Amino acid sequence: MDARNQWLRRLSVRAGLWRWSWSLGLCLMLGASWTLAVQKNGFDLESALIPIEQIMRGGPPRDGIPAIQQPRFEQPDGSQPWQPNDLMLTFDGTDGSRAFPIGILNWHEIVNLRNQAQPLVITFCPLCGTGIGFDPVVDGQHLTFGVSGLLYNSDLLMYDHQTESLWSQIEGRAVSGPLAGKELQHVPVRHERWQAWQARVDGNGEVLSTDTGYRRDYRKSPYGNYDQSERIYFPVTQTSRKYHPKTWVLGWRHNGETKAWPFPELAEHPGVVRDSIGGKAVTVHYDPDTPSAELRDADGSLLPATRAFWFAWYTFHPETAIFESN
Repeated sequence: MDARNQWLRRLSVRAGLWRWSWSLGLCLMLGASWTLAVQKNGFDLESALIPIEQIMRGGPPRDGIPAIQQPRFEQPDGSQPWQPNDLMLTFDGTDGSRAFPIGILNWHEIVNLRNQAQPLVITFCPLCGTGIGFDPVVDGQHLTFGVSGLLYNSDLLMYDHQTESLWSQIEGRAVSGPLAGKELQHVPVRHERWQAWQARVDGNGEVLSTDTGYRRDYRKSPYGNYDQSERIYFPVTQTSRKYHPKTWVLGWRHNGETKAWPFPELAEHPGVVRDSIGGKAVTVHYDPDTPSAELRDADGSLLPATRAFWFAWYTFHPETAIFESN
């Protein structure tokens, strides 16, 4: 009887150990699953202000698309590879104008200007067509940015090196991390053709050098005919078939209101269009040759509007008002 009791006790202990091991394993598996659920590309998403399942991996890992951290600029002396009609994102600062070729931005998406007279970060999302400039100083801290490899509504999610917060490019706000909810101040930029920009600045400008430290064919877009295709590579939360998804629009938000000026509508009104948004009088200057458009206030100052594909503007601003030609 004693032997039987000892055997039963040993069996009970083994069963208890097995149950404990199974429970521990289950807990570890659940813990690992939870960790994976709140982290993507190494970024902590537990504090995300947007649904985690809508944060998509774009393909390249963190910094797989390398932001330019130490940009070099050159005089536009003809040694650059750009053709007269090549598109530039341009910024007029206190120390002159700078041109950022879209051919370079397609491959790097972010340019940090840390040692210039005016703080600036230039951002570009090829999937949304959005080139946006920001003042990178937040609460007195000068942030620098990299490409997270993540997307939200098909748009670039940047991250700052100082806190590893994720930032939505189109929204201009941090959507996760220690700075979640903070916003970047937009600065006005233009979309101009290489030849037109050179004529406008008349020698008072510099262009981002192709000497970036990386070997890329900046004359070739990695996105092929994406600009003309109806295809959107990644899911978005809101869609509208009012226009072709890649129709260009100029969009702006002011005083709680958003508005889009589609280029086909502006084409019906050559010259200057007078309009208003959020109680503010504005004028829209459309350039069909680029094509591009500029938004200005009553005294002619350039406003930080966003040139974007229709699908991108709409998914972030489904409540947008729309300028129509009739």
